[in-house]
Amino acid sequence: MKKWLLVLLFTCANLCTNTWAAEHGVKELSPGRLLLKSGEMAVGLGPAPAKIERVLIIVHGRLRNAQTYLQSGEHAVELAGQNATTLVIAPQFLNETDVALHPVADTVLRWQGNEWMAGGESTAPFRLSSYEALDEIIARLGNRQQFPDVKQIVVAGHSGGAQVVQRYALLGHDQPALEAAGVRVRYVIANPSSYAYLDERRPVAFNHAGCPGFNRWKYGLTDLPAYAEGQTAAQLQEKYLKRDTVYLLGQQDIDPNHPALDKSCEAKAQGPYRLARGRFYFNYLKRLKPQGLHQQLIEVPGVGHDGDGMFTSPEGQKALFP
Repeated sequence: MKKWLLVLLFTCANLCTNTWAAEHGVKELSPGRLLLKSGEMAVGLGPAPAKIERVLIIVHGRLRNAQTYLQSGEHAVELAGQNATTLVIAPQFLNETDVALHPVADTVLRWQGNEWMAGGESTAPFRLSSYEALDEIIARLGNRQQFPDVKQIVVAGHSGGAQVVQRYALLGHDQPALEAAGVRVRYVIANPSSYAYLDERRPVAFNHAGCPGFNRWKYGLTDLPAYAEGQTAAQLQEKYLKRDTVYLLGQQDIDPNHPALDKSCEAKAQGPYRLARGRFYFNYLKRLKPQGLHQQLIEVPGVGHDGDGMFTSPEGQKALFP
């Protein structure tokens, strides 16, 4: 087993996915610990194949139920017949409520509330953007001494996790060492409630005076987090449109009253429900780059707001394992 994996001690466990977990903390912590520059990251880790050619980083949503997403990722890998070459990692962005509820070392990173979703900085043990944490994980996987065979890294998320992946794909720092090593990075964004737009245009008419935050981060590029310092809107757009990104949309994710749907005015300006918002956003991107967009939209028939159903569908398999 690779040296990096030896620091990760883990067991399989299901995490609570109900509303109680969102409000009062997760039922159980992910048992793995990955040492980053500013602290330890809680992670779930799948079995490590002898030859790791692809790594699937699967990001949880607001419930922070990383083990549930780990199992979903492992299920997708198994269905695709990729067990022999694919490692699944599920980082867990703990918050202060989780840490107050469970005994956890002072060295473990934690964030305030849901600030990790938009690239906010950890509250302890040091300041670290959630996006910097993803940067470090991805950079480590490109280390040829520890992972000599990795050819592709897939960063995927569903619902709240898809919101994280979309924003991270937009703001994420370039990693020239990965490019030099020939490691490709793909982002799979499944059924998010909203997207970060690159200018002030929106597909649905709305009252600007009654929705002054429509273009503020995380819905637009105003008031970006500290992680994005030094990057202009033009630079972000150019970089984002070049990234290998797949928008995976369930054709039955069409409930405008879904309990987990973002119903703020900022989100409603993007469309009435998730399927419409995803279609609108992809068409918007095609208008920004009419000469050819290096991104895909794949729709999943018969599936609604169901992460496991999305990733284990034939369309989801195509997105995760190109």
